[in-house]
Amino acid sequence: MNEVFTLRRQVEFNHCDPAGIVFYPRYFEMISATVERFLADEVGIAWADMDFLAGAGTPLGEIEARFHAPSRLGEMLDLSLRVERIGRTSFTARIDCACNGESRFTCRATMIHANTNAGGSVPWPDAARAHMARYLISETQEQDKKSA
Repeated sequence: MNEVFTLRRQVEFNHCDPAGIVFYPRYFEMISATVERFLADEVGIAWADMDFLAGAGTPLGEIEARFHAPSRLGEMLDLSLRVERIGRTSFTARIDCACNGESRFTCRATMIHANTNAGGSVPWPDAARAHMARYLISETQEQDKKSA
């Protein structure tokens, strides 16, 4: 079984609507934070170290989310990231969010390694690809999840 990167977050007041549940756009901020921490902590590409003026960036290319149950103020959420696909200039992550084992949402997000000044994508460094590969979902894992 390949590795899973997990970021634990508490649902804070600023995440919630007046009913005390997470307002769905706040989940996208949590997704972004999970990807940011994954890239910095596991892949070695920290957004804080990128030369944005030179055009370095990892913009979001595509995102798809499915919400399963509400999250409430004070709950602890585990956002678990695995890599579905590593391309030459992008990677697709699957993020599963749960609270005490109960699924709250699932997400698929594709990040592009880019030079925004040039207006195009650039290949991932080999070292980054190698780090991402540790989190790559195998075909066996995918088949096991579908049959569960």
